[in-house]
Parts: sequence; C-alpha cells; structure tokens
Amino acid sequence: MSSDPRYPIGRFHARTELTADERNALINEIAATPAAMREAVSGLTDAQLDTPYREGGWTLRQVAHHLPDSHLNAYCRTKLALTENEPTIRPYDEDAWARLADTRQTPVDVSLALLESLHVRWVTLLRSLRAEDFRRTFRHPDHEGMQTVDWIIAFYSWHGRHHTAHVTSTRERHGW
Repeated sequence: MSSDPRYPIGRFHARTELTADERNALINEIAATPAAMREAVSGLTDAQLDTPYREGGWTLRQVAHHLPDSHLNAYCRTKLALTENEPTIRPYDEDAWARLADTRQTPVDVSLALLESLHVRWVTLLRSLRAEDFRRTFRHPDHEGMQTVDWIIAFYSWHGRHHTAHVTSTRERHGW
C-alpha cells in the first residue's frame, strides 16, 4: 500500500505484453472488481458517500459512479481494437463526467449493477480471445505509441483495484 492517497495501491506500471498466466490472473481481477467495489461501499451513508477520498479529490459516490463510466469506455476500446485496424480511441473528460447530474442523483447501486453486467460481457469477451488477439493495437491520444489489448487488461485490472482502494482506505482512515 502507498501512503499517497491518490495512489493507495501504487501507480500503474504499463504492460503491453502479458504471459497467458499473467493475463488470466488479471482477467480474474477484472471479473472480481464489481463485487469488490460493492463490498467497499456496502453500508455507507449518503454523508459518507459524499466524503472525498482525499483533499480536493472525488467523493466516494463519484468514485463508485466513475468505475462503470471508465470501464464502459474500456470495453468499447477493447472491441474497437479487436474489430478495427489500429483505431484511435477518443478520450473523455473524467472530471466533467463526475460532475454531471447522474453522478450526483443516481443511487450508487445503479452504477454497481451496471458495472456487474458490463463485467460479465467484458470478461466473457476477454476469455474468448485467441493469443494473437491480445496483441491487437489501438492509439490512445493520452499515451505514447500504440497500446495493446494486453495493456487494457493490465490497466483496468489495476484501475478497479485502485478505485476500490480509494473507498476502503477512506473507510479505514475514518473508522467506518
């Protein structure tokens, strides 16, 4: 664990090529993300959900809604990489999305259900791929060079654990 509240599990270390065993382990982590986030926010009050995980950071509610927003984009990016030749994906303004009314007004449970359904589809897709499919590439304007489907798996395995740790570390600090 990191002492930096922005990166409670440490920073992401990019990987563009994984072994079959590494890939399977990371896909299993992606599959476990919805249950881990559901457990992390379980029993929190509205006031607790509206607590930032760090000074100037998102609230736990925003974090919980961000995860399906981000992973839905990742799912689409995975499908683009698998069906197009080196597509350039479109980034989005995560902070702007986190400030929209649906993030403030929608119960967290709705986003958790979306995350669960999304991950069933995404993990089914990932587990169906052939070894060469994981080397398919795409361009991400926010990252240098080409990224691979393996990179997506490595990043979003980390991403789910990263944001779940924002919630769990906040709970620990506050004694919730």
